Amino acid sequence: MNTPPTPQQIAEASRDAMWRDDRASRMLGMQVVAIGPGSATLTMTVREDMLNGHDICHGGLVTTLADSAFAFACNAYNEVSVAAGFDVNLVAPAHLGDVLTARAHEKAKSGRTGVYDIEVDNQRGQRIAVFRGRSYTIKGKPLVEGLPVGKQK
Repeated sequence: MNTPPTPQQIAEASRDAMWRDDRASRMLGMQVVAIGPGSATLTMTVREDMLNGHDICHGGLVTTLADSAFAFACNAYNEVSVAAGFDVNLVAPAHLGDVLTARAHEKAKSGRTGVYDIEVDNQRGQRIAVFRGRSYTIKGKPLVEGLPVGKQK
């Protein structure tokens, strides 16, 4: 008898399926360092080509890191989920060479909608941004065929 996959195994398979086609996150040098049901942690090192005219990391790129963590977290149930919107507060600058870490956590998920909070910190633990994302799940559309979809109990 086959044992059904655990929620963690589903999250890992979902991560692998998304990462394979996520050209933007890979191009920016992001790495998925942790994944779980409704959560994800990604890192990105600030490069020279990410700096704006003030010699700090462009806020849009900090936001992109948070958005990628959000995407991996809300897709970790093997259901295609997309952003319905987000709010971001940039609270401190990121500088050349900083290693930014975005940690996404599910706050609420009901039906087709979810709410996720993402904190972006640098390698010194300084908060760079706070992001709240709202997701919309496309029912019946799995990332990985043959695996269960939705929150598993």
